[in-house]
Amino acid sequence: MDNELRFGTRAVHAGVEPDPTTGAIMTPIYQTSTYVQAAPGDHKGYEYSRTQNPTRTALQNSLAALENGRHGLCFSSGMAAIDTLLKTLKPGDHVVSTNDLYGGTYRLFTKVFATYGITFTFTDMSDPAKVAALITPDTRLIWAETPTNPLLNIIDIAGLAALAREHGCLLGVDNTFATPYLQNPLDLGADLVMHSVTKYLGGHSDVVMGALVVNDDGLAERLAFLQNSAGAVPGPMDCFLVLRGIKTLHVRMQRHCENGAEVAAFLSEHPGVDRVYWPGLESHAGHAVAAAQMRDFGGMVSFTLKGDRMEDALRVLSSTRMFSLAESLGGVESLIGHPASMTHASIPREERIANGLADTLIRLSVGLEDVADLLSDLDQAIGNRS
Repeated sequence: MDNELRFGTRAVHAGVEPDPTTGAIMTPIYQTSTYVQAAPGDHKGYEYSRTQNPTRTALQNSLAALENGRHGLCFSSGMAAIDTLLKTLKPGDHVVSTNDLYGGTYRLFTKVFATYGITFTFTDMSDPAKVAALITPDTRLIWAETPTNPLLNIIDIAGLAALAREHGCLLGVDNTFATPYLQNPLDLGADLVMHSVTKYLGGHSDVVMGALVVNDDGLAERLAFLQNSAGAVPGPMDCFLVLRGIKTLHVRMQRHCENGAEVAAFLSEHPGVDRVYWPGLESHAGHAVAAAQMRDFGGMVSFTLKGDRMEDALRVLSSTRMFSLAESLGGVESLIGHPASMTHASIPREERIANGLADTLIRLSVGLEDVADLLSDLDQAIGNRS
């Protein structure tokens, strides 16, 4: 689909055509494992659903269009997507990664691929010069999240892309928090984009899925080979649900951003709150970069309480009524979580603390409810501290 079309139009239509057999406006759920061939090798483009499935093809095309990319590939989870990317590396290769990142990614890097001879260096990526100092002749990949999880740090994608080109390595960006509605890393020079589709793209807390989007034909071919060989692919029903979710992505993200802004402003003025992490605040260290590379600032907000007492944070986490205590993010409902014991528990405490992730940090995924109810809920929960 023409990338000159505006985002909302592409969200509704990209990658999706009426079914040629019946005219069905929604992509059918091709719930099949195999496809009949007229003769050996004489088929209609599909042989076996681990390799290709028409519902998955439509979703992959849609995601590629939303990220202004040429090739989209879907996987059974976000971790399966990152796992597939890392399988393009070999023993002795080196990866430079942001030090504030999803705990599952850290675990995959350090507990799985490090055992195969791939080395990882974690650093604060707010200054590209810090990254440049860590690149070696063996560096093959720079891995960034922006905004980061859970501290909402902002990384200059264009700056890292220039650095990656200079040193002949790839730049991969986890775009889960921003979504293609807010930023497009490929347009800023990144080589590949990863999404935990589970989150905002699906948007309804009913699917687990991951995706990669790339422009380079050779890289896409390697990733597709691994996708088929390892077989960590999503089923057609999940692909159908995400296709449906994407059709409202632009509408949902607008509301997530509006509610996120009000929640961040409210927390910034609350007498019980010590610090608020949200890139839309002018006080945020990465605000200028975020304003330059993002279209808005998203619905993820983290904060700490005054007093720095763990029992106060735990009381807030257990006292909300509208914010549900649960892992994950990006659904229509608001969630509250404790990174240190939930999403980032796999990172050793000393490393979490060194990276600024306090035991008392609370992370919010601000949903689509009436924001007045969300503010009232946070006020009463924070007020429950003794």
